[in-house]
Amino acid sequence: MFYKTILALHSYWAYLVFIVLIITVINALIKVFGKKEYEAKDFRLALFTLILTHTQLLIGIILYFVSPRFELWGQLGGEVMKNAMARLYLVEHPFVNILAIAFITIGYSKHKKKLTSSAKLKPIAVFYTIGLVLLLSRIPWDAWLG
Repeated sequence: MFYKTILALHSYWAYLVFIVLIITVINALIKVFGKKEYEAKDFRLALFTLILTHTQLLIGIILYFVSPRFELWGQLGGEVMKNAMARLYLVEHPFVNILAIAFITIGYSKHKKKLTSSAKLKPIAVFYTIGLVLLLSRIPWDAWLG
C-alpha cells in the first residue's frame, strides 16, 4: 500500500514538474533571445521549479528504497547492468535524474549571483534546459504512459 501510494505520487508529481519546468525554460529562452528584462515573476518561477524538482527527488529517493525493484540488487548483484529494465530503474533513472536536478540547482544558484537581466536569465535558460533534457532522457516511458 505504501509503495503504491509513493509510486503514484512520484508519477503524478512528475507531470507537475515537467509542466512547470517547460514553462520556466520557455520563459527564460524567450527573455534571453528577446533581450527582455528579468522580473520578480522570473525569480518566483525559477524558485518554484527548483522546489518542485527537489520535492520530486525526495519522493524518488523514498520510492527507490521501498520499491520491489530494489530487491533486484540482492538477486542480480553485478548482473544488474546486464538487465536493461533493472539498469534503467536502479541505475540510469536515479543517476541521470539526480544529475538533472543538480544542473537545475546550479542554474538557480548562478542566476542569484548576477546583477543584470541578461546575466540572470542565461543560467536559468542554459542549466534548466540541460536539466529538462536529462530528465526526458531517462523517463521509463512505457511505464509512465502505460
